[in-house]
Amino acid sequence: MEAALTVARLAARQIVDFALPPRCHGCGTVVEDVHRFCLACWQELTFLGEPCCTRCGLPFEYEAGDGSECGKCVANPPAFDRLRAAVAYGEIARKVALKLKYSGRPAVAETLAHFMQRHLATADPDALLVPVPLHRWRIWKRGYNQSGLIASALARRSGLRAELALLDRTKSTPPLKGLGRKERALAVRGAFRMTDAAKAIAKGRRVILVDDVFTSGATVNACAATLKRGGAARVDILCWARVLGEH
Repeated sequence: MEAALTVARLAARQIVDFALPPRCHGCGTVVEDVHRFCLACWQELTFLGEPCCTRCGLPFEYEAGDGSECGKCVANPPAFDRLRAAVAYGEIARKVALKLKYSGRPAVAETLAHFMQRHLATADPDALLVPVPLHRWRIWKRGYNQSGLIASALARRSGLRAELALLDRTKSTPPLKGLGRKERALAVRGAFRMTDAAKAIAKGRRVILVDDVFTSGATVNACAATLKRGGAARVDILCWARVLGEH
């Protein structure tokens, strides 16, 4: 019953979001069209792209050549093959992510997907969009998985297939902020699993793991490792924002 009420509330909120005048997701100012930011918020966003580390997408100050990786990826290669983010994590990017995470605003997921979609331009048409899963207790409390909303929006825009339950989060993990690299990795160890049916779907496929914010990389690394053990041929990460200077 509670789950049905949550779905109904989200559906009602989506109707309201699109019926009212479009507003900037950063500050609430009325804007000309959906997926637009006001000028002030737009200027606060830093969009990410080339040149960057071919693995984690960390921006480079100059073109370093095809296949170049940053020092951290060379020293400690992540479990994923490629990470790309729409924007750098900052005040406006944070506000938008929190609005989706805690306010139940499906229209925000559509806007995030709008700006993330450019990184799917070269995606394998058989690739799977898979959200980073939440533990069931957190889903029951919040009512939805914000990464699942983004993955669904990306699927509608790109035509790629979304598999919202390919990964299962079996362990509720503590907040990772403030922990060292080894402590973060230990906190998420064994937190994710795949069923035999999920492994059959992922076998030999490219998986694009979708998340809202990339911070330390511990969670997506654990997800990527689980997906590869489950048979995925390649695991890429796509997120709305990424923190620069920490991974």
